[in-house]
Amino acid sequence: MKQAIRKILWPILKHFENGEIGPNYKKSYRAILIVVGVLFLVLSSISVAGLIYTGELGALIPAVIFSVVAFVSLTVGTVGSDKAVSRIWGDR
Repeated sequence: MKQAIRKILWPILKHFENGEIGPNYKKSYRAILIVVGVLFLVLSSISVAGLIYTGELGALIPAVIFSVVAFVSLTVGTVGSDKAVSRIWGDR
């Protein structure tokens, strides 16, 4: 199942899986990335609720941005390789 999802989402994963694993990579980075993705998903939901409640289209911009960040974070965190997770965090 994981390989099928990786094939579907290859355009996103291809960008992050270039290069090598950073020297300071830790296994906990993957869990932190998933938590960050969930937090951005919550922010996106709050923005969508604000959009529905107020009817202001200005709430659409943060909803879209938070949704994209959540999708990329959750995608890389769940089905991405260690290289992809390391590339998200950089060489810190």
